[in-house]
Amino acid sequence: MEGEAGPGGARRALGRLVEAVLANRGKANAVFDILAVLQSEDQEEVHEAVRACSRLFGALLARGELFVGQLPSEEMVMAGSRGATRKYRVWMRHRYHSCCNRLGELLARSSFRIKELALSTLMKFVQLEGEHPLEKPKWEGNYLFPYQLFKSVVGGLLSPEEDRSLLLCQFREYLEHDDIRYHTMQAAADAVARATDGRPEVPLAFWNNAFTLLSSVSLPRQESAPPSFYVKHAELSDKWKVVHLREHRKAFQQMWLGFLKHQLPLRICKKVLVIMHDSILPHLAQPSLMIDFLARACDVGGAVSLLALNGLFILIHKHNLEYPDFYRKLYGLLDPSVFHVKYRARFFHLADLFLSSSHLPAYLVAAFTKRLARLALTAPPEALLTVLPFICNLLRRHPACRVLVHRPRGPELDADPYDPREEDPARSRALESSLWELQALQQHYHPEVSKAASAISQALSEAEVSIAPLLELTAFQIFEQDLQKKGPEPVPLEFIPAQGLLGRRGDLCAQHFTLS
Repeated sequence: MEGEAGPGGARRALGRLVEAVLANRGKANAVFDILAVLQSEDQEEVHEAVRACSRLFGALLARGELFVGQLPSEEMVMAGSRGATRKYRVWMRHRYHSCCNRLGELLARSSFRIKELALSTLMKFVQLEGEHPLEKPKWEGNYLFPYQLFKSVVGGLLSPEEDRSLLLCQFREYLEHDDIRYHTMQAAADAVARATDGRPEVPLAFWNNAFTLLSSVSLPRQESAPPSFYVKHAELSDKWKVVHLREHRKAFQQMWLGFLKHQLPLRICKKVLVIMHDSILPHLAQPSLMIDFLARACDVGGAVSLLALNGLFILIHKHNLEYPDFYRKLYGLLDPSVFHVKYRARFFHLADLFLSSSHLPAYLVAAFTKRLARLALTAPPEALLTVLPFICNLLRRHPACRVLVHRPRGPELDADPYDPREEDPARSRALESSLWELQALQQHYHPEVSKAASAISQALSEAEVSIAPLLELTAFQIFEQDLQKKGPEPVPLEFIPAQGLLGRRGDLCAQHFTLS
C-alpha cells in the first residue's frame, strides 16, 4: 500500500481503514481500498487484506448492519428516495458479496497459506450468517442456514484443476459438527451433479477431490445428545431435519449414490471399494441400493472384482440380498495372478471369511480346495505358506471333503477327473479327484513349504491354524528368516589323517610333496 512498507505497514494501514469504517458510516468508501488490496499480487498484502475483511465484515454481520432479505440491485436502491440507513445496508451487503466472491477465487488460485486463511474466513462468515441471517425466516422457528455461501465453499474445495487434499484435511475439522456435516453432504451431491452435467469427460483431479471429501464424512452410529452445531441456536426444534440421524443417513446415501452412478476412474473405484464395507454400507438408509454399483464392479475382473465381493458378501449375509453367482465369481478369481497382486493378503482374508460357513455344500468347498491345490504347484514359497494352511483349514471345517485326502489310489495328472477350465464349481468334478498336488509339494525345495505340505499326511488337529500372521509374508521376510537360522554344529568331513597329496603313502607325489 502507498506510504506503508512491508507487511507490518500494510497491517497497520488496513487496521486504520477497518476502524474508520466501523466507527463512521461516512467513511464507508474506505471499503473499496480494502477490497483493492485483496486483488494485489503481493501475497503478504493479500494475507493482511483477508484478515482485515474478516474483522470488518464479521463485525458488520454481528452488529446487523447488512441488508436482510432479497437483495435488490445496487443501482435501483441508490437511485431511489428511501432512507439512508437502508441504502447503506444494501450497499455494504453488495461489498460483502464482492468480498466473499474474491475469497472464493483465492480459495482456488493462491498459495496454501492464503487458501487456508480464506477457508477459515469464509467458514467464519458461514457461522455469523447462521447466527445473524441475511434472509427473513418464513415462519417463527424456521431453520436458517447460509447454504448458498456454504455451497460456494464446498465447490471451491472440489477443484477440477488441482489436488486439494491438504485443504480438505483442514476442512475435516468442521465435519465434526452435525449441521456442517449434513449440509456438506448436500453441497457435495450438488457439486458432483454440476461437474458431470453435460461434460463428456471429468478431470481426474475432480474425482480425487470429491472422493477425499466424501470419504471424510463419517456418520455416528447413534443419535448424539445434544447435537453439535457449528451455527449456534438459542434452542433446537425436532421439526428440523438436520437434528435427526435418519435424515443424515438419507443425505449420506444420496451423496454416495450420486457419486457412484458415474463412470469413475479405476483407481477411484478401488478406493471406494476398499472403504465400502466399513465406512459406507453401515451408514446407508437402504444398503441394498449399492447392488448395481457392486455388481458392475464385480464384472470388471481382477482386484476390482475381489474388492467388490466383500461388499456383496455383506449385502447377502446382513441384508438378505440374493446374488446366486457370488461363489462362482469368487471361484473365477482363482488364477495364477492371485499370488502376485497387490491385494493378495486381502484376497485370502476375504476368501477365508467367505468360506467359513459350515453350511456350504461339499462340492463347492472341494472345488475351491482343488483349484487352490492346483495353483499351488506354480506358486512362490511366500504364497504357499499361506495357501497350504488355508487348504488344511477348509478340510477341518468340512469333513465331507476329506475324501480328497483319503484316496491313496486316487488319479494323477494324466487321469485326474477335475476340470480346471470349468468356470462352474458345481461341474468341475472336484469331489471325484484327490489332492495329489500336496503330495508333490512335499518334495518342494524350500523346507518350510515341504513341512507345511506334509501336514496333510498326518491327522489334522481339530483347531484351525490362524493364517492372519502369514497373509503379509513376503519373499524378503522368508530370506531374512533363513539367514537368521543357526546352522548345525560343524562336523569333521575327514577322520583319517592324510599321508600324501593323493592319500597313498610312498608314492611319487608323497616323496616330493608333503602336507604341513
